Amino acid sequence: MAASAVLVAGCSPETTRTFHNTAGSELDEGYFGNPTMNNHLVMTGQYNAIVSLSRKFAEEAPTTINFAFNDASLDASARASLDKQAQWIAQYPSVKFRVYGHTDKVGGNAYNKRLGLRRARAAVNYLVSRGISRSRLEAVASFGETQPLIVTETPERRNRRTVTEVSGFLGKRQQLQDGKYALFSYTETVTSATEPHELTIIDEGGSAEER
Repeated sequence: MAASAVLVAGCSPETTRTFHNTAGSELDEGYFGNPTMNNHLVMTGQYNAIVSLSRKFAEEAPTTINFAFNDASLDASARASLDKQAQWIAQYPSVKFRVYGHTDKVGGNAYNKRLGLRRARAAVNYLVSRGISRSRLEAVASFGETQPLIVTETPERRNRRTVTEVSGFLGKRQQLQDGKYALFSYTETVTSATEPHELTIIDEGGSAEER
């Protein structure tokens, strides 16, 4: 009974919920189509390229800008950061970007979601004004108050932000290895196995006999 009590005590509601979830449900972040899109990127070889570019972008440009309370206007600091983003983005004309809008936890979720989207659109509009094609930019997602950097119910500037991320490519990315290469490799392997080979047998005395 003591052992059972310990096991039950170790199972939090979150652990129990996760255990009984449908297989693969943890891949669904609540946005329809994301798991399928992720699989597509992996299978077409774009995922690794996106991850690499995302890291490079985060290292070389400010990916986040912040906002005043209940406001979607861009201050001087935000514009300066977006200028640097635009300079970086301009170097990769075939790459697409997505801008996510966030708010702090003050106010209702529905209102904050709309506010986050307004902030994302403000950032996209500014990048367009700096010469970036709108077809390469998306402001289609807003996490509202649901993903704070600082967990607090009070106003927090660091939570009032947009984050720009690499999202994909304008066209189909050329693969380094395709089916034709695999067919060539297979054909070479079969041909090599069926070609005449010279057999050399070494006897116990150390002399070689060729057949």
